[in-house]
Amino acid sequence: MKKAAILQSNYIPWKGYFDLIAAVDDFILYDDMQFTKNDWRNRNLIKTPSGVQWLTVPAGQDIRRRIRDVGLPDSSWQRKHWTALQNNYARAPFFKEVAEWLAPIYLSETHDNLSALNRRLIVAICSYLGIRTRIHNSWDFTLGEGRTERLVSLCQQVGASEYVSGPAAKEYMDEPLMEAAGIKLTWFDYAGYPPYPQRWGEFTHHVSIVDLLFNCGPDAARYMRYVGQ
Repeated sequence: MKKAAILQSNYIPWKGYFDLIAAVDDFILYDDMQFTKNDWRNRNLIKTPSGVQWLTVPAGQDIRRRIRDVGLPDSSWQRKHWTALQNNYARAPFFKEVAEWLAPIYLSETHDNLSALNRRLIVAICSYLGIRTRIHNSWDFTLGEGRTERLVSLCQQVGASEYVSGPAAKEYMDEPLMEAAGIKLTWFDYAGYPPYPQRWGEFTHHVSIVDLLFNCGPDAARYMRYVGQ
C-alpha cells in the first residue's frame, strides 16, 4: 500500500518531521497554504547554555501570502544563523561531520525564497539520514477546492491509497470523505522518543533536528522511529 503525507515546509524541522517523511513513499510540501508569522515555517529552536534559542529567518510581516510566495530579500541572516550554530555546537561530537555539508548551504548559497530554502535544507538532511522518500511541491499538481478534497486529490495524483497525517489535523479532517475516496487515514504518533546525548542542561525533544545531528551524527536513527528502517 503506497503511503503519502502532506505538510507545509518548516525551517530546519524537528526530528518528528523527518520521521513522518521516512514513514511514507511520497511527501508533498504543501506551501500553497497561507504563510503564518511566528510559526515553524521560518524559525526553529536550538539548545544553548542559556536555554533554547530561536533562529528566525526574516520573512516580513505580511501574512497575506502563500508560503511559496514569501521572498527573502535580506541574506544577512544566513551567516548569523551559522555563527549561532557554530557557537553552540562546535564542541558537539559530530559538528565537523555535519558542518561539511550544512555550512555551505548557509555560507556559499543564496536563498531568496522561503519554500526553496526549506526544501533545500529538508532534502539535504534527508540525504544525510538516508531517507529515500520522494519529495514534491504541491504546485506540481492540480489543486482542487475544499481542504480535505485537496488532500484526497493529491494522494490520488501520486497513487497513494493511505494518507498519514499528524494528529493536529484531527480538528478539521473529514474522515468520511477520505474513506469514501478509498484513502485509508492513519494518524502519526509522535510519542515515545528516547532521549539522546544532548548538550546544555535539561533534555528537550522540541528543538531542530540539527541538535540531534550535531550530537549523534550517523547514530541519529537510533533515536528516531522510522529513519533507517
